[in-house]
Amino acid sequence: MPDRRRVLFVTDLAYPARGRRYCDEDIFLTSRLRDDFDIALCHPLDAAAMMDAFDVVVVRNSGPVLHYQKEYDAFREQATACGTRIYNPLSGRGDMAGKQYLLDLTAAGYPVIPTIDQPRDLHLLPEAGQYAVKPKAGADSIGLAFVPREQLGGLAYGDILVQPRIDFRYEVSFYYVDDAFQYALHAPDPERRWVLEPYEPAEADLAFARRFIDWNTLDHGIQRVDACRTREGELLLVELEDLNPYLSLDLVSDRTRDSFVASMTASLHRFLDARPRT
Repeated sequence: MPDRRRVLFVTDLAYPARGRRYCDEDIFLTSRLRDDFDIALCHPLDAAAMMDAFDVVVVRNSGPVLHYQKEYDAFREQATACGTRIYNPLSGRGDMAGKQYLLDLTAAGYPVIPTIDQPRDLHLLPEAGQYAVKPKAGADSIGLAFVPREQLGGLAYGDILVQPRIDFRYEVSFYYVDDAFQYALHAPDPERRWVLEPYEPAEADLAFARRFIDWNTLDHGIQRVDACRTREGELLLVELEDLNPYLSLDLVSDRTRDSFVASMTASLHRFLDARPRT
């Protein structure tokens, strides 16, 4: 019988999420993954010191890295230098690498909320009642502000992004393991964006989400494609979360939850069996 793989599961069990208990999700996941792996949990600030003793480091609900950016950068540097397997792999092009992807996708013509970071590009933004101004290194709406168009020219550009404030009907999230769709959830009330309900996506919805999964080119890992449905019925990307997306597993059926665990378990085995990229 082969030795069981050792998993270091990185989570901040005390992270104070609004209206949610991130810790419950990770307690559930590790209780199920333990059927296939030997698992230890650790705080994100302890990961660098412990990871050499494990076959893979799984980063889950570890909180916004901007709260410990220096330590996170050191963790990435050490993992890359030592060839440590990190799940999700550190090659993600979405939120893992910052907000640059919103600019890149806007420039490439993808269905994303139009995003700029320089005053010379203000003409690229559509007319809107207000505009969202957010830090490039932001997360969880930290530093988010709304301003009228006449104030856009006086902003301190460099470390900010500017987007039109979209009048949307609802937000919807698509959850993937590797490149396989798992389930979708939506927030019917725009004023209560964390009150989520199961969502049955149409083929066009899945085609929309799949474009961003394909663009990200992650061979392994968990991703969440967040979008908003405009009043005209169009889906626009809000966020491509590929670092530590919260999964809201408590809101899906037992069958869907079991299927997700099976998909994540199989993904981890494939990841550990795959040859490292050179």
